[in-house]
Amino acid sequence: MNNQKQQKPTLTGQRFKTRKRDEKERFDPTQFQESIVQGLNQTGTDLEAVAKFLDASGAKLDYRRYAETLFDILVAGGMLAPGGTLSDDMTRTEYCLFTAQEDLETMQAYAQVFNKLIRRYKYLEKGFEEEIKKLLLFLKGFTESERNKLAMLTGILLANGNISASILNSLFNENLVKEGVSAAFAVKLFSTWINEKDINSVAGSLRKVGMDNRLMELFPANKRSCEHFSKYFTDAGLKELSDFARNQQSIGARKELQKELQEQMSRGDPQKEIIAFTKEEMKKSNLSEQTMISIIWTSVMSCVEWNKKEELVTEQAIKHLKQYSLLLKAFTSQGLSELSLLLKIQEYCYDNIHFMKAFQKIVVLLYKADVLSEEAILKWYNEAHLAKGKSFFLEQMKKFVEWLKNAEEESESEEEETD
Repeated sequence: MNNQKQQKPTLTGQRFKTRKRDEKERFDPTQFQESIVQGLNQTGTDLEAVAKFLDASGAKLDYRRYAETLFDILVAGGMLAPGGTLSDDMTRTEYCLFTAQEDLETMQAYAQVFNKLIRRYKYLEKGFEEEIKKLLLFLKGFTESERNKLAMLTGILLANGNISASILNSLFNENLVKEGVSAAFAVKLFSTWINEKDINSVAGSLRKVGMDNRLMELFPANKRSCEHFSKYFTDAGLKELSDFARNQQSIGARKELQKELQEQMSRGDPQKEIIAFTKEEMKKSNLSEQTMISIIWTSVMSCVEWNKKEELVTEQAIKHLKQYSLLLKAFTSQGLSELSLLLKIQEYCYDNIHFMKAFQKIVVLLYKADVLSEEAILKWYNEAHLAKGKSFFLEQMKKFVEWLKNAEEESESEEEETD
């Protein structure tokens, strides 16, 4: 007799009951859209009531999941299909940004609605920026009036810091640029932004996201010039933006020129070639001799590894500058250029502590090399110096300046005797 207990048969493929909260909810914006549209139809054009409705609805509806649907409805009245057209099979409302009045006051009120909503539900911030980026890519699908309203709203939001200027990247889309949509949109957007704040707000925000040098990209490659940009935006009443872009272009050109000069010096190119190249670039970029001598000084002082010991760096600087005296002389033909160079030397010696005691020796060297004139040195000493290290540098220069004055007096008396 078998005393062992017989094993009970087991069922395979056992089914476990899944809790409802663990089931992945299907993405279905239909019900969400109907709730939002119904609420907007009830509040109508009363934007205070719209803000209150959106605030209260966030507790009942899944804003996090359906953020794109929510913003589509608030802007266009319904869900947007790719390209910017409204989806046919969806409920829509006539109360949205695109059907509102096309004036600044109404757009400011709409900006407040979005601002309150995002302040209340902070998690919508990223989704809202993504929505604006998408809407800018859909510009061709909107009417001129819809684009104008969107441009005004975007300008207000940028001015108030509600969104990052990085959203403007969408305007560099090749198709939008080619058809002139980007430039026309930018006119309305920047006009509103400057009207709300000022050009400094625009400049600061663009610099923050590295877009301060990219405004030319609003135009096709064959029109991407400072002259075209300046004319287009000046004619549209945005001279401030034209001046800013021109200045940025000039700064960019100067940085590139400085980099190129440093490379030429590091390679040991002949000075005559460097002078010819620099004069050509100066003419091409319409730079003054004062600007040019500042660029050259920076390039000359940046193309060498300086000794960290104060007693050795002076000797190294004199030897190095002697080598480039011909280049410096070629761009100090005017008194103002000589003064610009003196101020650059003062600033450099002040900012680089190892050079503090080298100032006088550098000036004397450049005087002997005919780069700096007696008149320029005396003008700098008497009235045109910077405040940076003023007493220290003036004290250093005292004996040499006295010698210059005595030499000048002797020269004058000799002339009188000759007469």
